[in-house]
Amino acid sequence: MSTLQQVAFRAGCSIATASRVLNHNGPVSDEMVRRVRRAAAELGYRASGRAGSYTSRRPAIGVLIPSITNPVFAASLSSIQHRALHAGHSVLIAQSNYDPAQEADAVASLLQQQPTGLILTVCDPEHSPALSSALPPTVLLGNLPTARFTAAVATDNFGAGRDLTDHLLRMGHRRILFIAGHFCASDRARLRYRGHVKAMEAAGHSPFDVLEISFTDGLEQLDLADVISSLSPTAIIASNDLLALGVMGALRRQGLSIPRDISVAGFDGISLGQLMEMSLTTVDIPDATMGAAAASLLLDMAENAAPPRHLTVPYRLRPGGTVRNLNTSP
Repeated sequence: MSTLQQVAFRAGCSIATASRVLNHNGPVSDEMVRRVRRAAAELGYRASGRAGSYTSRRPAIGVLIPSITNPVFAASLSSIQHRALHAGHSVLIAQSNYDPAQEADAVASLLQQQPTGLILTVCDPEHSPALSSALPPTVLLGNLPTARFTAAVATDNFGAGRDLTDHLLRMGHRRILFIAGHFCASDRARLRYRGHVKAMEAAGHSPFDVLEISFTDGLEQLDLADVISSLSPTAIIASNDLLALGVMGALRRQGLSIPRDISVAGFDGISLGQLMEMSLTTVDIPDATMGAAAASLLLDMAENAAPPRHLTVPYRLRPGGTVRNLNTSP
């Protein structure tokens, strides 16, 4: 079995220096950190949880997502796992259920396994309890970077909200209702709504207040009768595609036709939205690409002491049959 001495020998340093790097408990140059981490990764070593003690168990990446059942995060997980396995790492998974209170416990559970590093999608990176303590190399996925955690892979959710709203405005819609999961559970939803508000105001229209609902509970029983009656929107934007599908179900239960009576659009570009009789108008977010980029960035930081970076992945507007063109329709 390999030993700490072999890690130190491969890195060309003393056992004490290798121990300081792997236990994060002493000053070491960036170059030496890179060499020791690379040697440990090549030998398959991880800290066992006791200073100076190591194990040859397979290294792992810890991943926190809001929901395993959302196809968006399933796509990210698949690409993270593919990239991690290629680098000789396994993947540990935890979910927060879109609940900020659960994030700290979920991350604590991941840390018990001594991961090489973490990939985290949190509800709000500026106020997440999961980001309040010292962490191994960490990359935020879908969230914008913070002052402490500057490594992030995300798309421009504000721009996506603005561009989708502009598309509906060009189609003749002026009364647009935005329905979102609770903003405390998703900074992505909040940024998309802000982009929507910006587009409405730039076009000289007053936006409706957002309607916040649960991301996880009761979409099959969603009742929009009161808000439809009071606001009479011609179009609804949902903050993600799963919510958009729930909105469409609610409208049909009211006897309304899509898009003849009300148009619907969402975000994410999940495949389910394109398999319907009318494809969903959406903003395609390349979640698999983002997951692979986050895994590559994390491994580079953890094994090579690469500097943290903020990567912005482009989105794409995908028009579909769920939005009616009021400029040409009778």
